[in-house]
Amino acid sequence: MADEAPASTLVIFGAGGDLTKRLLVPALYNLSHAHRLPDDFRAIGVDHSSGDDAGFRKDLGSFLHSLASDPTSEFGKGKIDPKAWDWLAQRLSYQVADFNDQGSFRALAKRLEGAKGIVFYLAVSPQFFAPVVEQLAKAGLTRQSEDAPRRVVVEKPFGYDLKSAQALNARLLAVLQEDQIYRIDHFLGKETVRNIMVARFGNGVLEPLWSRLHIDSVQITAAETIGVEERGGYYDKAGALRDMVPNHLFQLLAMVAMEPPNSFDAEAVRAEHGRALEAIRVYSPREALANSARGQYGAGKVGGEEMVAYRDSPKVDPKSHTETFVALKLWLDNWRWSGVPFYLRTGKAMSAHDTNITVQFKAAPGILFRTAEAGPTGPNLMVLRIQPREGISLHFEAKRPGPEIRPAQVKLEFCYADYFKMAPATGYETLLYDCLIGDHTLFMRAQDVEAAWRAVTPFLEAWAEKASAPTPYAAGQDGPASAQELLACDGRRWRPIGA
Repeated sequence: MADEAPASTLVIFGAGGDLTKRLLVPALYNLSHAHRLPDDFRAIGVDHSSGDDAGFRKDLGSFLHSLASDPTSEFGKGKIDPKAWDWLAQRLSYQVADFNDQGSFRALAKRLEGAKGIVFYLAVSPQFFAPVVEQLAKAGLTRQSEDAPRRVVVEKPFGYDLKSAQALNARLLAVLQEDQIYRIDHFLGKETVRNIMVARFGNGVLEPLWSRLHIDSVQITAAETIGVEERGGYYDKAGALRDMVPNHLFQLLAMVAMEPPNSFDAEAVRAEHGRALEAIRVYSPREALANSARGQYGAGKVGGEEMVAYRDSPKVDPKSHTETFVALKLWLDNWRWSGVPFYLRTGKAMSAHDTNITVQFKAAPGILFRTAEAGPTGPNLMVLRIQPREGISLHFEAKRPGPEIRPAQVKLEFCYADYFKMAPATGYETLLYDCLIGDHTLFMRAQDVEAAWRAVTPFLEAWAEKASAPTPYAAGQDGPASAQELLACDGRRWRPIGA
């Protein structure tokens, strides 16, 4: 059991948004239910819409109950513990504010007088990240002392490209210290993601195998069944690459590829994490084209339901060239991973919801299995499932029953929900708790953000220069044929989505 967090106040900018309702408040409820918040905890929602404390609590409570009864929600609990919700609701309040008005921040400062630890959470559009922080600084709200820390949580996207990421970091660091900034990525709150280090470094059977000497390739997949839905305005400017790769997928890559840290101290872990990102080979635009595939979904069926084409979605340009699917082949130029390709893919409107890391091991010598019938049926794999059904499976060869020696691929499987008693969670619980206690382990540094953008910039430049439309694929399919060809030319293939 984790300790109770110290006395703290959480200020959520963008309190009326989807992120607050669907993820932050459910995570706070879970922390309340687990008795990990202190009695003097409080949360202040800040937004431009009119409202008051009672209305804010009522709206969030109603939404929380609807989420709990939704079996498709990550939070789906069936019912809410009224005691845990009442405890949290009593500590929620609301303040109307204009993010461009210094008077609003002076009023907030007055409300926060005497508060010890304060965490400012920017659940707002990216264009407000720097202005809100600058307004906080002008109001004296970023000044901290040893017993009164001031922390700022920044949601993705951390910039739109390398230049904008550098500009955002420069503005933030002009008024904050790096140790005050928490660049959050909810993927790192998932149990299986955090378990990667335990699996790698805590098992003598795995640790010696985790390198180019025994690993053939690594695949990282983040497939979604949903389309762009109501996010067309944002997504049509971002696309799959910007939306998922320099943050979510690169975080998973770094956890798989990093060297063992000297300890679990935050700076030791983040240093190795950053070195893995810096090792990603930066392509020329021509190399980027040769090592990528991109697609855009058309009309089709997902889970038996009709889905309109991306270009027919609300707020999307009918002639859009924005990709909804991307696949990349990357190399890490360091000693451990030299010669091992990392294949990344992510897309919308695909056949199944599936986020996983598949580690393919090199084949054993085939001298004993001279005929095709007697040979191994597939490569040895370790699959780390991030969602759904978090867990790890190992795929290996075993003898089929019968008089002949004929291999068959079998699977050993560990699922968190089967082995441990786990409550439904959003992934934000651990990250919010870490913000309250000041643990940076699962948060990116400025230089890590810039290293990630440096690696994806050649793809953006190549696609902009070529100015061609992404390859179409029907909703419900697993991306365009060009994604399969990316691996086929290496004699490999993607692991089926949802398998």
